[in-house]
Amino acid sequence: MTPRLLLIMSLAILAGCGADVGGAAATAAAAKAEEARQAEQTKQEVLERYQQQMDAAQQREQQRLQEAERGL
Repeated sequence: MTPRLLLIMSLAILAGCGADVGGAAATAAAAKAEEARQAEQTKQEVLERYQQQMDAAQQREQQRLQEAERGL
C-alpha cells in the first residue's frame, strides 16, 4: 500500500468513528430530553394531586366549621 492510500483509509476510518460518536451523542440527548419531559409530567401530576388534597381538606374544614356554628 502506498502511504497516500493508507492515509486516505485511516482518515475514512476516523471519520466513521466520529459519525458513531455523533450518533451516540444525539441518542443520549434524545433520551435526556425524554427523561426531562417525563419528569415535568410527573411533577405536574404530583402538584395536581397535592392541590386536590388541599382542596378536599379545606372543604372538610369548612364543613366542620358550619356544623360547629349550627351546634351553637
